[in-house]
Amino acid sequence: MNKLYIGNVSAEASEEDLETIFERLKIPHSGPFLVKTGYAFVDCPDEKAANLAIERISGNEELFGKVLEVAISVPKSQRSCKMQIRNIPPHMQWEVLDGMLAQYGTVESCEQVNTDTETAVVNVRYAAKDQARLAMEKLNGSMMENFALKVSYIPDETAAAEGASGRGRRGFNARGTPRSGSPGQGARPKMQSDIPLRMLVPTQFVGAIIGKEGATIRNITKQTHSKIDIHRKENAGAAEKPITIHSTPEGCLNACMTIMEIMQKEAVDTKFTEAIPLKILAHNNFVGRLIGKEGRNLKKIEQDTGTKITISALLDLTVYNLERTITINGTLKESNKALEELMTKIMESYESDMAAMNLQSNLIPGLNLNALGLFPSGAPGMGPSMSGMPPHGAHGGSAYGCSPYGGEGTFWSPMLSASSQPFSGQPESETVHLFIPALAVGAIIGKQGQHIKQLSHFAGASIKIAPAEEKDSIQRVVIIIGTPEAQFKAQCRIFGKLKEENFFGPKEEVKLEAHIKVPSFAAGRVIGKGGKTVNELQNLTCAEVVVPRDQTPDENDQVIVKIIGHFFACQLAQRKIQEILAQVRRQQQPKPTSGGQPPQPRRK
Repeated sequence: MNKLYIGNVSAEASEEDLETIFERLKIPHSGPFLVKTGYAFVDCPDEKAANLAIERISGNEELFGKVLEVAISVPKSQRSCKMQIRNIPPHMQWEVLDGMLAQYGTVESCEQVNTDTETAVVNVRYAAKDQARLAMEKLNGSMMENFALKVSYIPDETAAAEGASGRGRRGFNARGTPRSGSPGQGARPKMQSDIPLRMLVPTQFVGAIIGKEGATIRNITKQTHSKIDIHRKENAGAAEKPITIHSTPEGCLNACMTIMEIMQKEAVDTKFTEAIPLKILAHNNFVGRLIGKEGRNLKKIEQDTGTKITISALLDLTVYNLERTITINGTLKESNKALEELMTKIMESYESDMAAMNLQSNLIPGLNLNALGLFPSGAPGMGPSMSGMPPHGAHGGSAYGCSPYGGEGTFWSPMLSASSQPFSGQPESETVHLFIPALAVGAIIGKQGQHIKQLSHFAGASIKIAPAEEKDSIQRVVIIIGTPEAQFKAQCRIFGKLKEENFFGPKEEVKLEAHIKVPSFAAGRVIGKGGKTVNELQNLTCAEVVVPRDQTPDENDQVIVKIIGHFFACQLAQRKIQEILAQVRRQQQPKPTSGGQPPQPRRK
């Protein structure tokens, strides 16, 4: 049974008045209305009908001057640890929601409910009744991105039984082990597709896409099961407007092609003679891998689909907009095929980066990626910016990789937040030699050395540029000394600066060489028997790891390990090698005596 509680009912209201509202809104109910003083009850045939009533009536319908409130009716005896939260902003990510819920206690499960509404609905279960009650009090009616949250209990008929048998059970198909109030651990499904599709359309066609009173865009949304945002107010006076499509990959493709068909029909009707290519937006971080070495990936897509694809120049990027425009010229069928291949490539890059970052967070305990300023605020892009994080909303939206890898809300910041707990103990300082183009030295140092000073302060590391070994050296060495977290911050910003300053061409991915020194006796452990360990390192991290043969150890009996790759590949390789070294050091520590106590020094 799905019994509804209707609150704030006027004394003048009758059963017929409430029934009229339900009939007008086409909400089914399975029994008569029980009207009391100030409130009423009614049964709905199923959960879908009950959710529909809450969505359409609560806070939206007025009866005799009073705005009605609707919620699931739950007897006090069944008000346990379960609740439903409605009217969640459609762009909100699990990590943001988890962080909010964790403020009030241990969240044992949180599952999205499939509804026909634009806003999201989730069922939540806390570990204790008092936690659920606190969350109910604090969240119900609270505002989030101009959306008023609606929270109600879910009847828990097994509450008493679970109380007797312990808290081991969980409802709503829990997403794993209890998280003890620590959101953001592990992968979880999103309330929307990981990467929405972003496209650019000529401004003169926006009206046709929206249709009379929004009828056309509503039909597209319904037919393709997508959420479509047309950013009409962005870039006033611009010749093109961005559109963000949130859906499954198939839904994004269908919605995009439908919009293209509408524009082509409108062009014929208005005698618009210019060609209308398909234009999409992609975050700059993905473009290098999309193009491929010497442009091979892009050429293959063009050959397979019969299209001509061009990508906007790096010079068009700004600190507030890290998107590149990809223009696809071809027939509608050819463009659709090319778009599908491009989306597949970008999704592969996204998943690779996410796997790398999840592993990175685990390898550096306490690393708070959110605090690093690696990704722009309001646009979760993968483009590190030396200029810091732009003010929220300063950019014009982002694409693959921007809110959430697309959209308009923050994504990377909440999503990448690892545990903010401090390191256990004092992490050891490490030294890394990072090789950069000699011409980039000035950009890294900055005017009067201000840039390198700011970077050093930000990262908490010592950063120096070694003198050139030869007069015509094409590379210079940046010496970075600091903890693992300091290394991560400093190196990330340096990679980002080189990208921003165009020291790598549009068809190149930023790859640098890093050197770390290891004790000569541990070099064999890095290589492994028959090169097994180093091969596994390369397969795991996607970086090139080389321990040059026949090295002469330096005065500290150390040899060099070379690591070559993009930023996250380099970082993972460095962390894994440091793990191997830590293991070697532990094995070399003297074992305690049989009595379990270390030998005591003799007194003189």
